[in-house]
Amino acid sequence: MEKAKALDGVSKLERAAILLMSLGEADAAEVLKQMGPKEVQRVGTAMSQLSEVTQDQVEGVVAVFLDELGGRTSMGVGADQYIRNMLTKALGSDKASGLIDRILLGGNTTGLDTLKWMEPRAVADIIRHEHPQIQAIVIAYLDADQSAEILANFPDKVRLDIIMRVSALETIQPAALSELNSILEKQFASSAGTQQQSLGGVKCAADIMNLLESSIEAELMDNIRDVDEDLADEISDLMFVFENLADLDDRAVQTLLREVPQDQLKIALRGADQTLSEKMLGNMSKRAAELLRDDMEAMGPVKLAEVELAQKEILAIARRLSDEGQIALGGSGEAMV
Repeated sequence: MEKAKALDGVSKLERAAILLMSLGEADAAEVLKQMGPKEVQRVGTAMSQLSEVTQDQVEGVVAVFLDELGGRTSMGVGADQYIRNMLTKALGSDKASGLIDRILLGGNTTGLDTLKWMEPRAVADIIRHEHPQIQAIVIAYLDADQSAEILANFPDKVRLDIIMRVSALETIQPAALSELNSILEKQFASSAGTQQQSLGGVKCAADIMNLLESSIEAELMDNIRDVDEDLADEISDLMFVFENLADLDDRAVQTLLREVPQDQLKIALRGADQTLSEKMLGNMSKRAAELLRDDMEAMGPVKLAEVELAQKEILAIARRLSDEGQIALGGSGEAMV
């Protein structure tokens, strides 16, 4: 009981970081090997921010873990950047290098999957001089947030061409996949399959557009509308914006609020309409809502760019929770992301 109380205020992510830091290098590598870039980034960041972890907290984390593991025959670990920087920052270069080698070299990643571990600017440099259709395949294949950052490294005209091609994609032929793998560096290459794969489409384009910087997104949407107004309307209908969070049911809002830092929320709500603000505040305890209102009133001027960034970060949290099945995005109860 004493050890469990020691975990009060320690988030699940922090508990995962503590558990991994408690494991030996080889065992930690085996766990991390089952994760994808995004999850490694999140855990690695949490590891780097750990400070003054008590012995009771370590023992409490292990006890809770063993309790939750009881009765299971296997552990499911999800899938999905920046592993080298995160682990080096968390563990130091000597310890991290061993883990990195085991994770990156021990897996069976294909050329495309390997791109998920790279900085968006590096991916942009790799595909910058390739055929636009190859660029579109890469953008459609990678996760929407990484693809949005990659697109930000291209000129307006190229962005428009790529997003139009992504919207038109449905499947990818084996020959196209082979061509794509052949342009990647030798260590990233892998053999292509024999079946077509679903890839791209209007929904994929909408997800990427959602995560672009607001000024880039607005300009790109205008450009798409100039070329194909029906496509622009279709993409726009599928985009999930910050104001759409007002359509979530109360339970989903409460789940989301547990994951959103208060400092981030108060900035994001500065640019929100009254309906959404009341929805958020109404799903907080009376005391927490009063404190948030007081903080917002006491805040000085906030740059629009800061508000937009906070809103996009909250949307990213909402999409992650949707991907994990914890909430459903969309007022109709149908998952939109």
